Amino acid sequence: MAIQFTAHEVKLKLKNRTKLKAFLKDLFKREGQGLNGLHYIFCTDDYLLEINKQFLNHDTYTDIVTFEMSEDPDVTEGEIYVSLDRVIDNAAKFGVSEEQELHRVIFHGALHLCGYKDKTKKEEQLMRDKEEENLKLYFGQ
Repeated sequence: MAIQFTAHEVKLKLKNRTKLKAFLKDLFKREGQGLNGLHYIFCTDDYLLEINKQFLNHDTYTDIVTFEMSEDPDVTEGEIYVSLDRVIDNAAKFGVSEEQELHRVIFHGALHLCGYKDKTKKEEQLMRDKEEENLKLYFGQ
């Protein structure tokens, strides 16, 4: 079960990668979702916009796009694209550190792959609660 972090045309400041990989594996276990592989690709706004247009027909900037690659609904094989430009802007907008916002987005993508949605207000609130829960667990708050 491999978890990879790749930077595409950006400089990625991601501390404690071994700890983060172990935490993500535990997150999937806690959620009762199998995990075969996970690949995070950190990129620019423009790169993620092109992915958003090409694969989802959305012509908007976003902080994250998640793709489930597995045909088995019980075992995840996923790709998660994260715009570091959005992470930096959102950290300032929400008054949190870039490190915290980056981890919120990392956990958000994993939660999507565990079946959580965020299209309705109720789904969005549950997603936010799960993000907060994982941030507190990870950072020991």
